[in-house]
Amino acid sequence: MAIKAELDVIDLKILRELQNDGRMTNVDLSERVGISAPPCLRRVRKLEQAGIIRGYRAQLNAPSLGFDLVAFCMVGLKHQSDANLKAFAAKTNEWPIVRETWMVSGESDFLLHCVARNLSHFQDFVIEELTATDNVDTVRTMLTIRQVKDEGLVAL
Repeated sequence: MAIKAELDVIDLKILRELQNDGRMTNVDLSERVGISAPPCLRRVRKLEQAGIIRGYRAQLNAPSLGFDLVAFCMVGLKHQSDANLKAFAAKTNEWPIVRETWMVSGESDFLLHCVARNLSHFQDFVIEELTATDNVDTVRTMLTIRQVKDEGLVAL
């Protein structure tokens, strides 16, 4: 596995542990990776400053908050100039229902990860917002049945 950043075994252990549990104390983290607390904290700060650790957030249980639908939208644009791609990407930031946006290659230009209260809420978004957006040519939606895996984004 090629790693772009200069990381040693301890750094990788720190990243693995924090990806699994970002709320643990520095003392717990230092015990899990096998170093004392002060150098562990210095390493974490260095990883944060280097942008390797982008931030921390709580993982919410969407259905318990009334958001029962997860869907993906594959969006194709009429024109794929740099300005058009950037304009659509910026537009997705205005839609709270869109939780992640990926520019992709292939038959679509963007993949949107959407979380909605229900099917009606999602349909309203697709019809009134997404397909009505300038330069949108095609929208293919996929409703999820069940999430079967939920791991951190990087396998360390």
